[in-house]
This record gives sequence, structure tokens and C-alpha cells, in this order.
Amino acid sequence: MSQPATDVVTPDLPAHRRFTDADAAVDCLSRLYEAATDFLATAFEACMVSGHPGHRYRAFYPEVRLTTTSFAEVDSRLSFGHVAAPGTYATTITRPDLFAHYLRQQFDLLLRNHGVPLEIGPSATPIPVHFAVADRPGLMVPQEGAAEFPLRDVFDVPDLASTNDDIVNGVAQAGPAGEWPLAPFTAQRVDYSLARLRHYTATDPAHFQNHVLFTNYQFYVAEFEAVARARLADPDSGYTSFVATGDVEITDPAAELPVPAKLPQMPSYHLKRPDGQGITLVNIGVGPSNAKTATDHIAVLRPHAWIMVGHCAGLRNSQRLGDFVLAHAYLREDRVLDDDLPVWVPIPALAEIQIALERAVAEETALEGYDVKRIMRTGTVASVDNRNWELR
Repeated sequence: MSQPATDVVTPDLPAHRRFTDADAAVDCLSRLYEAATDFLATAFEACMVSGHPGHRYRAFYPEVRLTTTSFAEVDSRLSFGHVAAPGTYATTITRPDLFAHYLRQQFDLLLRNHGVPLEIGPSATPIPVHFAVADRPGLMVPQEGAAEFPLRDVFDVPDLASTNDDIVNGVAQAGPAGEWPLAPFTAQRVDYSLARLRHYTATDPAHFQNHVLFTNYQFYVAEFEAVARARLADPDSGYTSFVATGDVEITDPAAELPVPAKLPQMPSYHLKRPDGQGITLVNIGVGPSNAKTATDHIAVLRPHAWIMVGHCAGLRNSQRLGDFVLAHAYLREDRVLDDDLPVWVPIPALAEIQIALERAVAEETALEGYDVKRIMRTGTVASVDNRNWELR
């Protein structure tokens, strides 16, 4: 029986560096992350061939830090790209290749709003081997017991004790050195969700776009594919490809899409633009619990907006099938958020999205002003945990 190793082998850990240029900061993060994951992947591959090495392997996520001593005034229209008070703020970073545009935007705003450099270097948080080899062709973490030694005796594994939503829920405390969170999700929380997205949607998270639609009706998927093909046929649309479940990608609007032998739990489809400003549709299935599962994981991708379409509900005498209902409030009887957000905290609709949707309905129907109200109503969404709510 193998014994847990006490000696730890790590890659060279460079000192933290200061940056006043967002592009240079992202490049540094990329180099640190690639070096760390390459180290773990190489060690993992060697262990799968040669067995227990007699020591542990460990590499660390890169981190970014910002220290400010000023209550700097920022543009009040910004909801990101600044910190609220003087102090030290830090976050670990994963997959800088996937989040490069997002990181550049955030770093540029932080640098301009606070006028202090960003510090970048290795963190003290180990990278779990599962996440380090997730995108490596030919490398796969074996099932427990398949290897000749317990993997956790040699490599770090996901730490669920510290993987939570305390930051984004607003209950996180300062770290051991007094640093406050600089981002809503830690690197390991992001990696956890990226792995879950692969599992639930059978699609690489890199295909997800910034505008996300959720549905629980398959006919919306068929209609979305038809719209996607029409956009691909238009050279001026800006859309370049369509990705179906299983990472099947087409650029020709007439190309066939093979039907997978088995659909995942949440099939996803992506009408892509080179800048990521395309549209993703996810069939999340039935129930508020499924909706929370999907949004918990897609949230780490930092999309611009998501909208649920096609909810089931009853019809009033003033409504007909095909009318639009624009939700402006949420009656929370599904209980899926109660542990994260007290029921007395309102969850308002985002005004910008409401206005955009109202204008889109008017544009598509060629109706104006008061006439739009004939086919579109506003109201409160009642979400319940009893899927047979009609029988209550």
C-alpha cells in the first residue's frame, strides 16, 4: 500500500511583478498558467506510466492583486472595473485564454479608475490535477481505484470546502492577510463550473456566447437552428458558425448536423461571432432547480445577459397563445435561492433588457405605442417547486 508523500515538487515560482498595461498583465497571467498546467500535465502523464513517484507534485493558480489607499471617484454608470474602498484586493485566475477579453477590459478599467499598478504572480492556491488536464488531448484522470495509487497522495484535487459562492452572495470575509475579493468567483470555483458545463451540455465552454437564452421546449431549439442557418447565409450578419451539442460546428448554412446518439442533460447550441457577442441557447429541461444549476455554472463565463423563454403558465381571458409576457417581478415559491438570497431581497428585472425586449417586439410586429399592449403584457412570474402546481 502506498503512503502519502510528504516531499512536494513544484515548478519555479517567479516573484510578483507590477503592471500598468492591461495587455501585458494578461500575457503574464497566461504564461504563469500555462507553465503551471504544463508542469502538472507532464507529471501526471509520467505517473500514469511509471507509478507513484515517491513525492507530491503541486503547481499554483496565478493571481492578480490591487492595493489602493484612496476613495477614488469612478463613473457612477459602471458596475464593474473598480473597488469600493481603500485596501488590498486579490483573486486567483484560471483559463486566461478563455477569459482574455474579459480580463483586458477589467484590468484596463481598474488601472484607469485607481491609478495604481496590478501585481501578478503565483498564488498560494494549488491547481487540482483534474482541471489542469481537462483540455489535454489523450489525458484523462482515471476513476478512483483504476490507478495503482490514490491520486490525492500525489496531486491536489478539487477542494469543495473552499469552493462556494460566498463572494458573489456578498458574505465573503477578508482573507488571512486582509485582502478582499477582486472578482466574484475564484479560479477553482470557475474551473468547477467549466467542468460541470462540459458534463451537462456536452459542449466546450469556449463556444458559449455573451447572450444566453434558456428554454425547456425542444421546438425552440429547432427554430433557433433555422434562424442560425439563415444568419450564416447572410454574409453581412456578423455570425460565422453554428455549434450544436457535442461540439459539432458548421459554417455552411446547408451543412448537415448529425443527431447525437444520446443527448446530454442540457443540450446547448451556439450561434457564434468572432468577438463572442453571439447567442447561446440551452435547453435546461423542466424545473427551477435545473434553471439554478445552469445559471450557477454559466455565471462564471460572465455573460452580458440571459433570458428564459417559453415558460409554461396559465392563460387569462385577455391573452391568446402567441402573445408576449414581459416579466417584471419574480414570486419566489420555488425555494431554490432561499439559501443564497433571503426571500425579503427583491430580484428586479434589468431595466435595459426590459426596454430592449419591448422595442424588439414592436419592431418585429410593426406595432407602435398603445397597440403593442394588445400582444404584450407585463406581469409577475410565479415560480413554484411543485411541477404539478395546477393540482394545488
